[in-house]
Amino acid sequence: MPRTRPYLLTAVAALTLVACSPQSSPEAAPAETTSATFAPVTVDNCGTEVEVTAPPTKVVTIKSTATEMLLALGLQDAMIGTAFADGPVPEQYEAASAQIPVVSEKVPGQEALLGLAPDFVYAGWESNFSADGAGDRAVLHDLGITTYVSPAACKEAGYMPDPLTFDEVADEIREVAAIFGVPERAEELVAEQQATLAAVQQPADETTALWYSSGTDSPYVGAGIGAPQMIMDAAGLTNIFADVHDSWTSTGWEQVVAADPDVIVLVDAAWNTAEKKIGLLESNPATSQLTAVQEKRYLVVPFAAGEAGVRNADAVASLSDQLAELG
Repeated sequence: MPRTRPYLLTAVAALTLVACSPQSSPEAAPAETTSATFAPVTVDNCGTEVEVTAPPTKVVTIKSTATEMLLALGLQDAMIGTAFADGPVPEQYEAASAQIPVVSEKVPGQEALLGLAPDFVYAGWESNFSADGAGDRAVLHDLGITTYVSPAACKEAGYMPDPLTFDEVADEIREVAAIFGVPERAEELVAEQQATLAAVQQPADETTALWYSSGTDSPYVGAGIGAPQMIMDAAGLTNIFADVHDSWTSTGWEQVVAADPDVIVLVDAAWNTAEKKIGLLESNPATSQLTAVQEKRYLVVPFAAGEAGVRNADAVASLSDQLAELG
């Protein structure tokens, strides 16, 4: 990947030295804080330089992937607001999430965002930062607000993952942890996810799959270089649209019918549930003849788990378990 992070590597090295120093020993540090192992961090984030000289303490997250990343790293005390949730958080984060105010059901406007006086805004999509959204990144920077976008969502040439891998997801976990001065939490989280992936049992035979995200007349499906492809690869599924060089793509039902996938992965969202998708597939004269539809070979993934983030490893394990239940 062209995206290199020399400043981050320097910061991580410094964090390691601090963590090993007497000042950071259990005897010298009676209580852990997010700044205990912090070193200044500068990263190239989707083409925008992000410099953090102290751990953020007033953070607003936009999109579930950003919110859950911080919750997974135990940083809820630094969060003053969340927005644009794609669904409920996993059970293990419910108690922590309940204490954080919801700023907006969608992308918060700049006025609402500024009213919270955040020092850091972490977004799941680049488009969350716009004049019509939370505000342009340069404008927010001039107002003293640091912005950060999930690197997996970068669209600029040289920054867009091609393809997205679990190593890229781990890089984001480590990068965010460095920004908040908690590198050890990143290593624990990455190790847990690697163990989850290592335990996945892949199907013995080739199993073709459609990743059905949304759409009725023209289905919006998982393509060959994004989170859907990464998840299906790890679960041992062969994506019927793997040859499309994009994260997601619009296609036609005739292409789906021609491929006749063995299973269909349904993205479950409040605004377009898995059950609604099943109803569409079973009522459409063409798709009702698909083998997966006739045999009800459906797998379900929550919307938030289908975008790059801390839920991807569990999504792989869930798909594997669902495949086993289907036989």
